[in-house]
Amino acid sequence: MKSHKKSSDPVQAVLCSGGLDSAVLLGDLLRQGVRVFPLFIRCGLYWEKTELGCLRRFLRAVRCDRLEPLTILDEPVANLYDEHWSITGQNVPGADTPDEAVFLPGRNVLLLAKSLLWCHLHEVPALALGSLKGNPFPDATPAFFDALQNVVNQAVEGHVVIHRPFAGMKKTEVVLLGKDLPLEHSLSCIRPIKGLHCGQCNKCAERQLAFERVKVPDPTTYADS
Repeated sequence: MKSHKKSSDPVQAVLCSGGLDSAVLLGDLLRQGVRVFPLFIRCGLYWEKTELGCLRRFLRAVRCDRLEPLTILDEPVANLYDEHWSITGQNVPGADTPDEAVFLPGRNVLLLAKSLLWCHLHEVPALALGSLKGNPFPDATPAFFDALQNVVNQAVEGHVVIHRPFAGMKKTEVVLLGKDLPLEHSLSCIRPIKGLHCGQCNKCAERQLAFERVKVPDPTTYADS
C-alpha cells in the first residue's frame, strides 16, 4: 500500500470493464486533465480474457503522462454463479432479450467494495464508473451507490467518493462523447468469438443500435459479419 499523491492534478480511479462506457469515461477524464488509475476486477467470467485484451489495447492507444498503470484485482465468482451463462458462455441472452436478461446478481457489490477499499488503501479520493441513465438493476440506483459508499467508508473510517458522471446519459450520448476515441479497442459482448464481438448477443445489439442511432460509424468487427 502506498500513497499516490505526487502531483497537483485531480485524481480518480476508474472502474474499467473494457466496455464502451468505461472506455469513454476513462478517455474523457484524461481529456479533462485528471490523473487516472484504471482498475479491472477479474471475476472469471466467460468474456473477461477478450475484455482484458481490449482494455490493454485501449490503454496503450490513449497513453499519456496522467494515465497510471492498470491494476487488476481478483474477485472470483464461479463458486457463486455455478453454471450461470456468464461463467459457461452457454445460452447467452440474445439480441432480442430485454436489459434485465443480463443481470448478474450482486455484481456491483463485488466490483465496488473491492475497488473502494483499494482507493482507500492507496489514498485515491474518488472512484468513477460508467453507470448510465435508465439502468434497470437494483444495484445501480443512486440509493444503492450512496449506501455502499457509506458502509465501506464506515468500515475503514475512509472518505472515498463514488462518481457517476454518466448517470444522466444514455448510451447514444456516450457514443457521441467518445466518437474521437479509439473505441475499436472496447468490448460490448458477452460471448466473444476468437477475440471478436459475436454480433448476436444482448450487449452486441445494444452497441450496434447506439452507433446506428447517432449515425457514428461503428468501428467494431463482428464475427457474424
